Order: sequence, then C-alpha cells, then structure tokens
Amino acid sequence: MGMAVGGQGGVKSDINMTPMIDVLLVLIIIFMVIVPTTPMGLDALIPQPPPPNQPPNQSDQRTVVIVIDKDRNIKINEEPTDVNRLGPRLEEIFKTRAERVVFVKADPGLEYQYVAAAIDIAHGAGIDKVGLMTAKVEAGQ
Repeated sequence: MGMAVGGQGGVKSDINMTPMIDVLLVLIIIFMVIVPTTPMGLDALIPQPPPPNQPPNQSDQRTVVIVIDKDRNIKINEEPTDVNRLGPRLEEIFKTRAERVVFVKADPGLEYQYVAAAIDIAHGAGIDKVGLMTAKVEAGQ
C-alpha cells in the first residue's frame, strides 16, 4: 500500500498499481450501469408507400394529414379548417376507424408552437399516434 523507504536498496521507485486498478474498476462499473439507461433515439412514425398492386388513391383515403402553411391555415387532407374545428373534425374522421394515426406537415418557417398545438389537439381528439412529415419523407427518401 505505502511506499517503502529505506532498507538495503534505498527508496523504491516502482508504481503501486493497486489504487490505479481500483479506480479503473470503479469507472468500469459506473459506465456499465449508465450505458443501458441512455436513450437510443426516438420512435419515428412515417407514412408508408402503398403496396405495388394497390392504386395510390385508396391509400390517400386512409392516410390523414394535417397541413399547416406559413400563414397558419390548417387543412385536413386538403380540406380547409381552423384551430377551433380541428378537434371535432378529427373525432368525426376517426370515430369509425380502428387505426388512429395522423401525420402533421408544417411549413419549415412556421414556429413550432403551432405544430405543437395541432399535435395536442390531435391527442385530445383520441388519436393514438401522431407522426411528423418532413420534405424528405414526402419525397419518399
């Protein structure tokens, strides 16, 4: 543990490895505990392309997209609506559907608070999953 001084050989100049190994073992244990708890990313929900044998217009009827333009105008599948009617309209659309998924597409220059408000209204209307559409997702990349 300590440094040996004196004796026949004089002062020993060997490094005592025990404290260094103890510190390394403690660091290894800390990293082993921390690594599994770090988040690995977000679960993303993106629209899927229609099967090859199905015409695209049938898939468009199933997919519900909320579009918010730069002037904060809201459309549900190209049908104009406003913030006050968004919740009741979504409830009406999804009352007969088992799969409750909606996608939100907003103008890139729009402040996020308006997108967050649309997501909140969708959750309040009973929508289970809300996905965000970006330019890459829309282009199919």
